[in-house]
Amino acid sequence: MTITGRPPHQLTLRDVARMVGVSHVTVSLALRNSPKLPLARRREIQAVAERVGYRPNPMASALAHFKQSSKVQPIQAGLAWLNFWPEPQQLHRHAEFARYWQGARMAAETLGYRLEELVCGSDPPSIARLQKVLLSRGIGGIMLPPQQRRFDWTGLDWEGFSAVRLGRSEPTPRLHTVAADQVANTILGFNEIRARGYARVGFVSGAANQGGALFEAGFLMAQRCIEKELWVPVLRLEGADAADHRSRLGHWLKRHRPDAVFTEMHTIPGLLRRCGCRVPEDVGLAVTSVLDGNAGAAGIYQNPEEVGRVASQVLVSLLRDNDRGSPSIFRQILVEGAWVDGQTLPDRRAWADGSRPREAA
Repeated sequence: MTITGRPPHQLTLRDVARMVGVSHVTVSLALRNSPKLPLARRREIQAVAERVGYRPNPMASALAHFKQSSKVQPIQAGLAWLNFWPEPQQLHRHAEFARYWQGARMAAETLGYRLEELVCGSDPPSIARLQKVLLSRGIGGIMLPPQQRRFDWTGLDWEGFSAVRLGRSEPTPRLHTVAADQVANTILGFNEIRARGYARVGFVSGAANQGGALFEAGFLMAQRCIEKELWVPVLRLEGADAADHRSRLGHWLKRHRPDAVFTEMHTIPGLLRRCGCRVPEDVGLAVTSVLDGNAGAAGIYQNPEEVGRVASQVLVSLLRDNDRGSPSIFRQILVEGAWVDGQTLPDRRAWADGSRPREAA
């Protein structure tokens, strides 16, 4: 067998260094776009490497990464976790978001960084002040957890920072994002519900934002794979009118007769009771997140610690590549969840003997 197209000599960093007249360390810094070198010098060395066809040796790169990652990393700098909630402690009272923080903080420390929470207040002028605080502390990396309300971020010069967003509840700022895979998780949940003997599965949605829409999208995709006569229309309960929600839920239950309800809304168990519908005797119940007010419920565990851990890995990678500002090509990393059994959704395949489960909600 003959292999063609391989050069007789694989160019190395030292070869490029001799061509430019610098050390191989300087070439390495330039190719990693390190701010330790002037921009003009970086571009000069990068141009030479491109012209002569230099390509990194993958085995050497892997060995260098192993040596770097296998030793204890000293704390290099701080990363900022921005909390703009009007009541800052409320962010950590959401179990999903608190676990984002835990996963992100532990991963940052492993990588040699310290994750600092900056309580910024909820007034727009605080956004303009934020940049001065970040610069004065030497913080170049920003992690943006879900916020309680939307902001105008134009007061912050994102070009001066590497940044990553957790979750997809808001469309701005446009940053690389790490989030739970709502579509795949909802498909998983739908299939698990059906596997437990529930034929008519209905979905109740309460969020008008992108995250809520993606849960609904996953449900509709999953529903297309079953017999059409078993399809149940999605019920959307937007707004805060509890009486209207109860009335519409009751009408939906009576008209479409689902034997299981899948929802993202933590208020649904109470609404079902007020509609005279017992869980799980009359209808099974599963939720898109078993955290935050859904103790004991069947549904999806969205692996929020992993979302936080990956967010730290992405942010540190951006910092090390000197990749700053709003990206021209937007990347999303999606973390899959896992199904959790719960008392609100007993396995109906075991009901052949006529036994019924005890009331759970």
